[in-house]
Amino acid sequence: MRFLSLLFLVLTTVFPPVVVRGGHPRHVTAHVNIYREPGRFAGWPANNGIWVWEDEIVVGFILGYHKEQPGHTIDGSRPASRMQARSHDGGETWEIEETVLVDPEEKARDAAGLPDPIDFTAPNFAARLMHERFWYSQDRCHTWEGPFTLPVFGRPGLLARTDYLVEGRHRLTAFIAAQKEKGDEGQPLCIRTTDGGRTWNLVGWIGQQPPDENYGYAIMPATVAINGGSYLSIIRRGGVFDGKKRWWLESFLSPDSGHSWYMLAQPAIDNGGNPATLTRLRDGRIAMAYGWRKAPFGIRSKISADEGQTWSTELILRADGGHWDLGYPRTVQRTDGQLVTVYYCNDHAQPERYLAATIWDPKQVSD
Repeated sequence: MRFLSLLFLVLTTVFPPVVVRGGHPRHVTAHVNIYREPGRFAGWPANNGIWVWEDEIVVGFILGYHKEQPGHTIDGSRPASRMQARSHDGGETWEIEETVLVDPEEKARDAAGLPDPIDFTAPNFAARLMHERFWYSQDRCHTWEGPFTLPVFGRPGLLARTDYLVEGRHRLTAFIAAQKEKGDEGQPLCIRTTDGGRTWNLVGWIGQQPPDENYGYAIMPATVAINGGSYLSIIRRGGVFDGKKRWWLESFLSPDSGHSWYMLAQPAIDNGGNPATLTRLRDGRIAMAYGWRKAPFGIRSKISADEGQTWSTELILRADGGHWDLGYPRTVQRTDGQLVTVYYCNDHAQPERYLAATIWDPKQVSD
């Protein structure tokens, strides 16, 4: 198998992390700064994916330059890079890696031309989905093969982020979003390959297409399998209603492997606009984390012990953000049972956006 690293050098830099222990609620063990540098913007791990093998964790993020402006404070006039952070000790320390995902002279390839179907159950497998493309790795994200094209399923384009479930050697189900019929974002959908990535089929749309007249969008699913054939997915929603902007999270259940979807009453979280992440814990519970873009800005979470039917009281992982431009979390579980939630953050002291993690103990949470 030919990997792009044969053509490009992977640059690795070690940044001593800042670990803050103590003074937290009993369920929070520590906050760790993964990447922080004055004048830089490090963000959006939810877009890029997180993967874990025992206590080795890899998370993707975007690294650009900070610029004070309305909206996200990344300077669009300067170059930005897709980066990875890697931890070998369950999120306590991290190395920063710059990985080239595409040869500038090589266009995305048709996945039907894969020389062999991808073995999704290989022990070191990882996949990354972004927009209309996907990549895969068989060596714990050290090198990536791709990009390969995804079909757009009759829409102008896709808004895919990395959210998938491995369900067999050649079967993988992904939860993405597509542009609406008129080209705006977006509507979520469930897609699947059963031939190792060579072809992809639309399984079902998640909810109705949001109306165009109120700038409505439904994007960035976060999904877990429940009860062996059902899925629970949390969708990021937004739009203008009665003349006011509103952003929230809503949940959908599929009882038939993604073909049909039903909106649930809970959880419905008015968090000011931020995607959630869902993680199946080894004790059977489900952990959810999400950014909180209302003062006090920060990261919050809930836990469900009954397959998402009910949820614990809201847990504060941190509430010290200096601006709403934070969040986009992803969570994995360490071998000792603690959770590592990675997100981007900011504070009052410095203007940059930095990549951080909170290590927390779900055993300290009462349902």
